[in-house]
Amino acid sequence: MSHAYVVGHIGIKNPQAWDEYRRQVPATLTPWGGELVFRGKQAAVFSGESPYSDIVVIRFPSIGAVNSWFSSPAYQALIPLREQAAEVVLVSYDA
Repeated sequence: MSHAYVVGHIGIKNPQAWDEYRRQVPATLTPWGGELVFRGKQAAVFSGESPYSDIVVIRFPSIGAVNSWFSSPAYQALIPLREQAAEVVLVSYDA
């Protein structure tokens, strides 16, 4: 069975706002079958440059579910908080 993933590369600007954003995101994932796979902090850069301190990986059942989650009113409502809290690059992948 194939899945789709969202990978977020994160540079935190406001830790308190980031904590609030992270607290609210899981409820937006549930209707689309999204689940947190991994969340971590950068330990080392072995090749190239990475300006981001944190990463998140979220698995979905399909690219359609990813697109539905991202465009959902529930997630869209969190984007202003996300932008206040951190610099985030979100990329979707089909596996």
